[in-house]
Amino acid sequence: MKITAIRFAKMEVPLKTPFKTALRTVQNISDLVVIIETDSGILGYGAAPATPVITGDTHGSVFYAIDKIIGPQIIGRHIEDLNVICHTIQHAMVANNSAKAALEIAIYDLWAKHFNAPLYKLLGGGNPHLRTDVTISVDHVDKMLADANLALSQGFDILKIKIGTDIENDIARVWAIYQEINKRASLRLDVNQGWSAKETVYALQKLEHMGVELELIEQPVKSKDIEGLRYISQRITTPIMADESAFSPLQVVELIRTGAADIINIKLMKSAGLSQAIKIADLAELHNIPCMIGCMLEGSISVAAAAHLASAKASSISLIDLDGPTLGQYDPVVGGVSFEHSHIHLGQGPGLGIEGITGLQELTWPF
Repeated sequence: MKITAIRFAKMEVPLKTPFKTALRTVQNISDLVVIIETDSGILGYGAAPATPVITGDTHGSVFYAIDKIIGPQIIGRHIEDLNVICHTIQHAMVANNSAKAALEIAIYDLWAKHFNAPLYKLLGGGNPHLRTDVTISVDHVDKMLADANLALSQGFDILKIKIGTDIENDIARVWAIYQEINKRASLRLDVNQGWSAKETVYALQKLEHMGVELELIEQPVKSKDIEGLRYISQRITTPIMADESAFSPLQVVELIRTGAADIINIKLMKSAGLSQAIKIADLAELHNIPCMIGCMLEGSISVAAAAHLASAKASSISLIDLDGPTLGQYDPVVGGVSFEHSHIHLGQGPGLGIEGITGLQELTWPF
């Protein structure tokens, strides 16, 4: 099976409710879809969102990087040469992680289709049924309480609480939710780089003193503040998870070496695709560091790839944060992975199992 062409489309899905963090507010799931064509007529699907405040990538930059720079270097390659193709993608240009991720997802989809097996089975096999947490966007307390109760009614038993806008209001939000939930669900805090190291220690020591039990706190400080993460880890008992500080395997090595984080959050858009995410998962496992598999605000193409990875790497990826597709009003992807509230079910079709996508808008450059 030989790669013959790469084309692009836009997938837009309105959200049930706005997605709000300390960094941004989003109204839609908006993915650039990458479709790889082959001489056998089989298609491979990948996708990437625009997350300029996190990865620096936009849909325009992803399109241009693949269409003009990376893509021409892999057209004509045989899909069974997976490692060579991924090496080419990773070394074709610096940065542009989301472009590399979208392209690798489509490549892995085709690779598994070539061998007529679900991707997770070729990556090592595992349980095709996963459970995810759900995100509660930062907002006024009453709205966050309503969202938390709705999530509980839908069967979620792990809530990821977005905070990081104001330290005292954040503490009040967490305390109110903790009291309302009354241990019916476990709580994860995601600060999205919104606090300083000292603010984090102050807030967590106060919450711990109040009796609030938290599963973890995610990326409280700026992405480059590794010393700040280490400072926090030495002073609180709640586990610290690195997200924006953990893009590459080399960054993860540094986090482990310095003892700056207890958990690593793997996201395909940060790691530049599946090949590097696999390296991070294996590296963390060697050092007995648990991992979460996470996503940006993405649709079910790229999140399906993350789910397949989580199933195959369950020995190191023990935490699941793949709620992106459930936040949309509908899912235009036919086949593939199904996302039903907290339940994720991997299909048994080849590759990612995607049979088609409704409502795609074909794109050409410039757009």
